Amino acid sequence: MSTRANETPAPADFGRRFAALIIDWALCLLVGSFYADPRVVAWPPVLVLIVFNALLIGLFGQTPGMALAGLRCVSIADGGAIGVAKGLVRGLLLALLIPAVIMDADRRGLHDRAAGSIVVKRPAPAA
Repeated sequence: MSTRANETPAPADFGRRFAALIIDWALCLLVGSFYADPRVVAWPPVLVLIVFNALLIGLFGQTPGMALAGLRCVSIADGGAIGVAKGLVRGLLLALLIPAVIMDADRRGLHDRAAGSIVVKRPAPAA
């Protein structure tokens, strides 16, 4: 994983990751409510979260919450997008919640480790 002048991006801190998740969850509740009342039927927002991860992280490296928090989810191997299949694995494990809170020294949850991804601070624009 490399950026400008072989600079490795810093892993995202827990606060930013949590803020991004809260924003994404609110969006999932909103989208899921078009199908059913989330207070009555719990699975639509969870399904939206999984789809968001599969498509948005898999193809573009970030969800709307991550974009607002200044984060990206990239491949640990090359710093690029992780792809839809790995995004789906990441989303399924994130929906279980427990894998997301078990983190290593680089703040990679089990969902990140399974998908071969890492959440990093988005690099500042080149001057």
